[in-house]
Amino acid sequence: MVRVENTFMSRASQEIAQGKRFQFGENWSRFLTVLTDERITHAERSLVEMLGVDRLEGKRFADVGSGSGLFSLAARNLGARVYSFDYDHQAVACTAELKRRYFANDPQWEVHHGSVLDLDYLTSLGTFEVVYSWGVLHHTGAMWQALANTATLCRPAGQLFVAIYNDQGARSLRWRRIKRLYNQLPRFLRAPYVIMALAPSELRFALSSLVKLQPGRYVRDWTRYQESSRGMSRWRNMVDWVGGYPFEVATPEDVLDFFRGRGFELTKLKTCGGGWGCNEFVFARR
Repeated sequence: MVRVENTFMSRASQEIAQGKRFQFGENWSRFLTVLTDERITHAERSLVEMLGVDRLEGKRFADVGSGSGLFSLAARNLGARVYSFDYDHQAVACTAELKRRYFANDPQWEVHHGSVLDLDYLTSLGTFEVVYSWGVLHHTGAMWQALANTATLCRPAGQLFVAIYNDQGARSLRWRRIKRLYNQLPRFLRAPYVIMALAPSELRFALSSLVKLQPGRYVRDWTRYQESSRGMSRWRNMVDWVGGYPFEVATPEDVLDFFRGRGFELTKLKTCGGGWGCNEFVFARR
């Protein structure tokens, strides 16, 4: 089942046209051309490891901000009944295409167009044993509301798996400015802008690899990047990072306090080591 809500679609398109939102779905749509069985298996292993389960048989799984649809597919392969939704209509189309390829006409996987900021919409979905939202809620423009709304989808004794950008203080403020400018630029200037924005970090990594007499480390970071990057190529992930706006961040402590105050207990934490990536949290609802 695939359903598209025209109100959400038109609102997202307007925000993109006004330079207020990155075209996440367009970036993910390119993923469909490079999807492999290896990437699907890697996604399944990621869910199994973080959730501490062997299978998801018989469980309702909500993919909040499904993006490419890769982890919806992984959850369905693990036996879950999957409900995927996203605010970006191209992301919805991407997820729907994966469903068509692997689970055509399967009533155990639904794909919808919806907003995590619409609490009435979320209430209509019911509750789930597993609620999953990786690298999404910090792009809504109202991260804490989105986190609170997502929590309502998790039933008692259910699991909530979220990943949120790490707060680096002044560095995060600088990246917010960079991201906002990317979305205001003409399209033909965006690729050069990505290269310019990330050139310093790329140069540092390349020089570090050379100094340590490990040039292959830098080469492998390009050629085997998809093995640890949730399926994206290195270049598409660079575009996603520089362009990803709206952009909000949180410290691990802030996220922990937020969910503990809502009746959740932390069961697994994977941090990015204080860098510019995501911290991953798995909570159990008491």
